[in-house]
Amino acid sequence: MPKPIVALPADIRELAGAIWHASPDQYVQAALKVADVMTFIIPAFEEGNETDAILDRVDGVLISGSATNVHPSLYGKQATSEDGPFDPARDATSLPLIRRAIDRGIPLLAICRGIQELNVALGGTLASEIQTQPGIWDHRKPDVTERDGMYAIRQPVFIEEGSCIANYLGLTGEVQVNSLHRQAIAETAPRLKVEATAEDGTIEAVSVIDAKNFAVGVQWHPEYWAETDAPSRALFQAFGDAVRAYAARKTLTNVAA
Repeated sequence: MPKPIVALPADIRELAGAIWHASPDQYVQAALKVADVMTFIIPAFEEGNETDAILDRVDGVLISGSATNVHPSLYGKQATSEDGPFDPARDATSLPLIRRAIDRGIPLLAICRGIQELNVALGGTLASEIQTQPGIWDHRKPDVTERDGMYAIRQPVFIEEGSCIANYLGLTGEVQVNSLHRQAIAETAPRLKVEATAEDGTIEAVSVIDAKNFAVGVQWHPEYWAETDAPSRALFQAFGDAVRAYAARKTLTNVAA
């Protein structure tokens, strides 16, 4: 049986004067090797994407991290120099995909920038340069050049007992993760439930309260160590299981029709 397929919205990148629709390798590798699903990288357009046409052809949605940030105008704030860089085409692609995937009951996993997009898509706001706020840790990546060091598992988060994340990871309480970011959720969207926080109170995981299917976001990077770190692997496997179950139901529905 063919592997199910998840949509992965692209980032816009300029390389040698050419514009690319691109996605980090670590996400497609984790999807393939651990979730056991294929990815379709969705071009990022400020207008022209047909969200439902995309979702008709996939079985899940994976929203990746990125070097860019959600534009503050999308959550009612004025942009400052601290908020960038921006990728308006990514915003215009990801946010509608998130909302419609939830509405249609299509499994959704949102990571890093993804959890921030999930919050904004459902009516929440973001805070920039959180390390400047009193009592908030410096969550930015370590000052190293090699990527294993950047994504080192180095920070505890606390998983709420009875939460979706606890169920997917098979554990509660303190879990060590690799969270690296300078923005975070400020006001939580009304439809989101906080499922994990850092010791300083920074929101590190959420779920969609009224979701018909798997719909969670994490601020850390489970994709990077998905093959070797047990909690990271468990989250991607749970996402893959939800995608396969959705694909199987869709196939049965199409056969019956």
